[in-house]
Amino acid sequence: MGRFNTILDEGFILVDFSDWPQLELTLFVFFSVFYSLTLFGNTTIIVLSRLHVSLHTPMYFFLCHLSFLDLCYTTSTVPQLLVNLSGLDRTISYGRCVAQLIISLSLGGTECVLLVVIALDCYAAVCHPLQYMTIMHPLLCQALAVASWLGGLVNSLSQTGLMMARPLCGHHLSHFFCEMPVLLKLACVDTGGIEVKMFVARVMMVAIPAALILGFFVHIARAVLKVKSVVRHRKVFGICESHLLVVSLFYGSAIYTYLQPKGSYSESKGKFVALFYSIITPMLNPLIYTLRNKDVKGALWKVLGKGRDLE
Repeated sequence: MGRFNTILDEGFILVDFSDWPQLELTLFVFFSVFYSLTLFGNTTIIVLSRLHVSLHTPMYFFLCHLSFLDLCYTTSTVPQLLVNLSGLDRTISYGRCVAQLIISLSLGGTECVLLVVIALDCYAAVCHPLQYMTIMHPLLCQALAVASWLGGLVNSLSQTGLMMARPLCGHHLSHFFCEMPVLLKLACVDTGGIEVKMFVARVMMVAIPAALILGFFVHIARAVLKVKSVVRHRKVFGICESHLLVVSLFYGSAIYTYLQPKGSYSESKGKFVALFYSIITPMLNPLIYTLRNKDVKGALWKVLGKGRDLE
């Protein structure tokens, strides 16, 4: 208990990438650029979707939520990482650590659900095009968005409550932010019971949504194969392959981190895998969703006053 009280007073030391001091300046520059691109790209998506009438559709409504989520996710971790890499301060108080854990788990859980919602939107657009606007009614879209955020928050509070009810021993976190697998390794008592409960929660928030997305894409693939139009094939796959790539990047790294036993978790590998869903994926999402999207390109040129025909 004395150790735990010390942690409450002094907090933690984030080791992050200090094992490679020769790389810290390079990593600082790279992560600063990635963070700037993330802010610019996701903010652009939100602004365009709000300003341009042609983007007032269910798909871009959900992409706005995804972009806002990515802005929040990176901002909850990257500024702290940049401070650490600069060598100014590697400590984080117990309260800030808990807050960071709650925020990151909440946003991660929200993204798990939101990606399912976007897959549902894609399924409705491809498999039921005539009933699409009836199915994806604005009220349903708002309800699905709210459910995504609430689901992530409930998941976060439940897991954080289980974790922080146990005393922790040690100050050094071999990571660049406070993440559940790393904190579990600092537990002073046996965590077998809470790990089972957490695993169930993670299956519900990671494995089940991934299975639902896979199911939607199976139905989409079947529907596309029944259509003989080559132009239709290309349009549908253009819409869906972007989402499938985002899903693969996010869920691949999330499953590695959260759906494996504590004993097999590698801290050195874990911090690099965490870079994908905390820094790389939020930066790439705007590019993946818009690079081949003529609607977004056209809206961008019109907002800029260039009225360019991209067709």
